[in-house]
Amino acid sequence: MPERRRMRPLLGTFVELGASGPDDAALDAALAAGFAAIERAQALWSFQSPVSELSRLNQAGGEAVTQSRETIRLLWLARALTRLSDGLFNCTVGGALVAQGVLPDHGGPPSLPMGVAGDIELNGMQARLRRPVRLTLDGIAKGFAIDLAVSAMRRCVRAGWVNAGGDLRVFGEHALPVARRELDGSHTELGSLRQAALASSAVGHGDAQRFPGCIVGAQPPAIGVWSVVARQAWRADALTKVAALAPTAERSAWVQRLGGALLAPALPG
Repeated sequence: MPERRRMRPLLGTFVELGASGPDDAALDAALAAGFAAIERAQALWSFQSPVSELSRLNQAGGEAVTQSRETIRLLWLARALTRLSDGLFNCTVGGALVAQGVLPDHGGPPSLPMGVAGDIELNGMQARLRRPVRLTLDGIAKGFAIDLAVSAMRRCVRAGWVNAGGDLRVFGEHALPVARRELDGSHTELGSLRQAALASSAVGHGDAQRFPGCIVGAQPPAIGVWSVVARQAWRADALTKVAALAPTAERSAWVQRLGGALLAPALPG
């Protein structure tokens, strides 16, 4: 069966899409649909862009803001996981990241460093922030964008993958070999990923000063490369933050309780 892959700079990384299909037309359609979904996600949820839907909500000063269907769905997921994880995953930490200079300040009311799930009010197609917090969806949005791309591609082909930096989802009959880059630059072979998603977040990487991705919580995150396997990429993406912030003795249990599996030395299969 013909196979094709393409790569573009999106979501702050390089996104590779691959597909297997019956003919060139199906492959072209699948890749075009996948990239269109990724590009739409970037436009909707970028904290960097002052005109994204996310930024308009953050700057609304407590007023209700009409959002797209995709944004409302993502906000529901982010709010639910913030609540269910007791704040180990927290989408309301944008104020702290702006104060640290990690994220840009687009104006709006002075913000609390972080909030709680109850600060987000969702009513139909409208969202409102009950207190002056700033949402950042960076800990979940890349995975959700991958899931949207997979859904779009599945309308055209039966098998493929989406790889966006540390986030990967494979669908259909593909089985992709996976290796993880460790903090010391070495690579660990992890086996094959099939009909699942894998996400990794590094804490304490040597490039942290140049690429200051941050995991923020009540306690400092644990040093390491935290990898989670789940059915959906949004869940795997978000649960790497839970893994980094959970107490050592409870880390695996927290991830499992929330629908993922903390990566063992090798993936099954």
